[in-house]
Amino acid sequence: MPEKQLRVEFLAMTPDALSLIYAAFRQCYHAGFVADMWPRLLSGEIDPQVQADFVSKTMESGHDSPVEHVSMTFAVEGISRACSHQVVRHRIASYSQQSQRYVAENDMDYILPPAIARIPEAKERFETFMAEVQSAYSDLRDILVANGRKSKANEDARFVLPQAAETKIVLTMNCRSLHHFFHLRCCNRAQWEVRAMADAMLAICKDKLPAIFANGGARCEQLGYCPESPKFACGKYPTRDCQG
Repeated sequence: MPEKQLRVEFLAMTPDALSLIYAAFRQCYHAGFVADMWPRLLSGEIDPQVQADFVSKTMESGHDSPVEHVSMTFAVEGISRACSHQVVRHRIASYSQQSQRYVAENDMDYILPPAIARIPEAKERFETFMAEVQSAYSDLRDILVANGRKSKANEDARFVLPQAAETKIVLTMNCRSLHHFFHLRCCNRAQWEVRAMADAMLAICKDKLPAIFANGGARCEQLGYCPESPKFACGKYPTRDCQG
């Protein structure tokens, strides 16, 4: 039952992403039909830097709906079920998650919270309980198999598995949804695990589509102040109540 570490990998994104976003933005302000411009975009006749600059400046005005035309897909492992429950609250997205019904947890990986890891007695108790859970799961699964549940044993034995159990997911979000995800989950007030995942995804997005994500991150980074009330602010920026 090894402790598992976070791993975020980029899988794919919409082809010709920058040009597609540029075309969508241009159609909003262009009297012509952008399909006629499309071959010039793909050939590089319209400088990609010109496209990037136009997109960045237009997004600064608050117009960001055209970025929904591009989606990005990530594979993530080394997160807990507690973390994945937070991630799937973001609804404009697609998720494929490793099933505890079909994948037996014969050697359950788990996520160890840093706050627990720092305290020897807490870590010892946590790891002891993980071993107890593994033993209970294995015993229940064997009993269920012996009593005729066979391949169905996993779906009942999994009820004893903890939120710390490691899971793997594939997720796809469009760029606008990704910005919203980063606004919330890169915030200092986000839980440490989902924040680490969001930070890793943001680094990939900045590398793949800098024109869209160069200024991505917690909402306060764009605003220069915290949009929360003083009760919920982390203190990094002044709150909205301080804006005159």
